[in-house]
Amino acid sequence: MYATPSGAQFQISHGDYVATVTEVGAAVREFRVPDRDVFQSYEQSAFSAGFHGSVLVPWPNRLADGRYTFDGEEFQVAISEPSRMTALHGLSPWRPWSVVAHETERVTLGLQLRPSPGYPFCLDTTVEYRLGFAGLTVTTTSRNVGDRACPYAVGFHPYLSAGGATIDECTVSLDATHRFVTDDRLLPVGEEAVDGTPFDFREPRTLGPLVIDDAFTGVPRTADGRAWVKLAAPDGRTAAIWMDQSCDYWQLCTADMLPAQLSRRGLAAEPMSAPPNAFATGRGLLRLEPGDEATTQWGACLL
Repeated sequence: MYATPSGAQFQISHGDYVATVTEVGAAVREFRVPDRDVFQSYEQSAFSAGFHGSVLVPWPNRLADGRYTFDGEEFQVAISEPSRMTALHGLSPWRPWSVVAHETERVTLGLQLRPSPGYPFCLDTTVEYRLGFAGLTVTTTSRNVGDRACPYAVGFHPYLSAGGATIDECTVSLDATHRFVTDDRLLPVGEEAVDGTPFDFREPRTLGPLVIDDAFTGVPRTADGRAWVKLAAPDGRTAAIWMDQSCDYWQLCTADMLPAQLSRRGLAAEPMSAPPNAFATGRGLLRLEPGDEATTQWGACLL
């Protein structure tokens, strides 16, 4: 018996909603209703080429040169994106997670990070995926179980499905007033208001051929504290992601770099508690003292 690339599979369901979460990366491999994907999925036998649905701890996005300073000490983590000399998406996406609980409508997985080169800290994380009438709700809690403070941020990497179309044909709306301006390594060098730029999606509009791999902030909230990204496809269905007030940043990516069968067929809409390069800049970064916890929540549905 050969192991599948994403490890064991854990399915949950509620009403028309079905989701499958994987052992590797605690990733949502698929999230759908019977006739429609909410998230862009991939086959159980396939390797996830684009971090599809993964949990990103203890940092999301890129860390320049894999270097940072914390409490006066310099650290170097492995470079995982050699073309840009960055450490991408933390330490968790390719690790096996353990099942904490698995019921019909929910599954909880856990990961114990123990000291490793560049991140000599002890961090325990659990992520619960729960399906209900309103769709998918994801609750993540990380706890410093070590004897020293640690730096921490978290992100998630779902792709909203275009429902069989290309995202060029879709209408996008994004709750954000500012975009991070980046250098050729996609590392932030400043911010600009989206008003009057091609990146203003505060009012829904067709995406067209625009290439996006950008972080956004200045996030307005609805009355319940949520911010949204919505992708309305030509079939009339809208795949949507929300994040609560524990996350202040979005990363949007049009996935032009993925294999042809996946490229521009889904829009990565990534909730993040900190922007790119947070371990180096400190922006949005949490300091978890021994025993401290951080909890984030986000979710998704088909409208």
